[in-house]
Amino acid sequence: MLKFHFLALAKGRFLLTNVLFLVGLTSYAVGAQTNDEMTIIAEPAQPNAIELGTSLSSDHSVEESWYTQYGSRFVRNVTVATLTPVLPDPANATGAAVIVAPGGGFRSLSMDNEGWQVATALAEQGIAAFVLKYRLNETPKELSDFQHAMTSMFSNAARKRPTFNPDEMKQAIAPQLEDAKAAFALIRKRADEWHVDPDRVGMIGFSAGAMLTLSTTLLVDESQPAFIANIYGPLGAVNTPANAPPLFVAIAADDPIFSGNDFGLIESWSKAKRPVEFHFYEQGGHGFGMYQKETTSTGWFNAFSRWLTMHGMIAESPL
Repeated sequence: MLKFHFLALAKGRFLLTNVLFLVGLTSYAVGAQTNDEMTIIAEPAQPNAIELGTSLSSDHSVEESWYTQYGSRFVRNVTVATLTPVLPDPANATGAAVIVAPGGGFRSLSMDNEGWQVATALAEQGIAAFVLKYRLNETPKELSDFQHAMTSMFSNAARKRPTFNPDEMKQAIAPQLEDAKAAFALIRKRADEWHVDPDRVGMIGFSAGAMLTLSTTLLVDESQPAFIANIYGPLGAVNTPANAPPLFVAIAADDPIFSGNDFGLIESWSKAKRPVEFHFYEQGGHGFGMYQKETTSTGWFNAFSRWLTMHGMIAESPL
């Protein structure tokens, strides 16, 4: 495990590799579970979900649908973005908050393993968590066609990934950036109600959600997260702004999508003298999330909790 600290390069152009990720790689929990078959399920109850009011995708013709895979629930074809609060006991609330962005290649969302379970664990630490169900790219109506497409794309994950600039990123995930911006705005608007300090709202993302987290930090001036976490997301170099928030990164060495010898993101934060902590696990694959595995990658959440404590997000006195 490596820790770095870093200052700032001028805000502006940044490079993100991994285009295959952008255009559709799924956040399959590689090696986490053996049951990789997708099974259609009814939409689960989400009584606390709040619609964010962002624009609907006019060109979508396939309705939102849910399925299980690897023992977890996933959603696809999301056209209405929502934010679901998972709040701590007010007596234990630290005032810190985290937006949780699940992964799924912008084609699906891993709502259990990278969403609700993460939020519940954070709330138990006294942190107000908010699961962001952001809008997704349209996928085939039939589940079998969807699974075939995702498996095919995942099998090509090792191909060389082109580089992205900010203009391309803004266009490629514009709806998702709008959803993240709306989530930050809603939390700060209702901060008193939810016992949240508006200046201590962070964001954690997994895989595609990690790309959304980084992009929100670098491209959406209004969001200004207090801290961010990139869990098995892109590691390409970026131009780090002077006010970049503390960054927590966790990835496995055997991750087939984002792992490798390029730790440009870590180096960018470090050279800019902004706080960064990097956990590089020997094993864990991609999409380990909250799955309990035999690998040390399972300990990422405890490390993240200690990191939040170090930055005063857990140990603060309640509001």
